Amino acid sequence: MHEIERLLKGFERFQRRYFEARPELFDALRTGQKPQTLLIGCSDSRVDPGLLLDCDPGELFTVRNVANLVPPCGDGASGRLHGVSAAIQFAVEQLHVVRIIVMGHAGCGGIRALLAHPQNDDTNAPQDFIGPWVRIAGPARRMVEQTLPNASPAERQRACEQAAILVSLRNLESFPFVREACERGALTLHGWYFDLQAGALLAYSERADDFLPLVCPLTPEARPHRQPSNRPSIDSGQAEMLGS
Repeated sequence: MHEIERLLKGFERFQRRYFEARPELFDALRTGQKPQTLLIGCSDSRVDPGLLLDCDPGELFTVRNVANLVPPCGDGASGRLHGVSAAIQFAVEQLHVVRIIVMGHAGCGGIRALLAHPQNDDTNAPQDFIGPWVRIAGPARRMVEQTLPNASPAERQRACEQAAILVSLRNLESFPFVREACERGALTLHGWYFDLQAGALLAYSERADDFLPLVCPLTPEARPHRQPSNRPSIDSGQAEMLGS
C-alpha cells in the first residue's frame, strides 16, 4: 500500500501545482488539446518525455512503446490493429502537429532484445509479442553487424539504438499523410537520443550523418549548488533544424 499511497500523494501535488496554482491552464485544456509536438518515445520508466523535457500538460502528444519504434505504413484492413499508426494519423491530420520527434535512449531493453535474438528467428511462441515488434528495427541490427563486427557489446548497443531511430524516421515517411505534410513544409521530423549515462540529449543531423549534442552533459562547474558553465548552448532555432 505504501507505493499506492506515494502515487496518490503525487496526484495531490499535481492538483496543487495545476488546479490550485495555475487554474487557467486546465480551463483552456478542458475544451481540447492543441499540442505542437508528437513525441514517440520508449516505454522505459526512466525516460518519461514530459519529465525529461519539463513540459506542462497539453504540450506533448505522446506515443510510448518498446524501443520507441514506428512500424512502416501498412494496410489498415489487414486484420491487425495499428495503435502507433493511428496515433500518428490523429496527430498529423487532426491535431496538426508541426513536428514529430522520435526519441531513443541509452540502455534500451528493446534494442538489447533485438541484438540478443537470432536475426532470422521467426519461431516465436504464440504469446511472444516482443520478438516480432523489435524486428521492426531489423535494418538497424543488420547495419551494426555489417559495419561494427568487432565492436564491443556496449558500442554495438549504442549504435543500434541510434540506428533504430533512423529506421523509425524512414518508416514515418512511408505514411502518405506524413510525407505530404513534410513536402508542404507543415511538418518536420526529428531523431533525438537521450544519453542516460551522461545526462545529455543528442539529435540526428542529416548533414553530419551523426547524432550531435543538443544539450551537453553538465560539467562539474554546472552541477547543482555550483557556478554554471559559460559554455554556449544550441538555441531553439538550431534545435529545430537538427534532425529535420
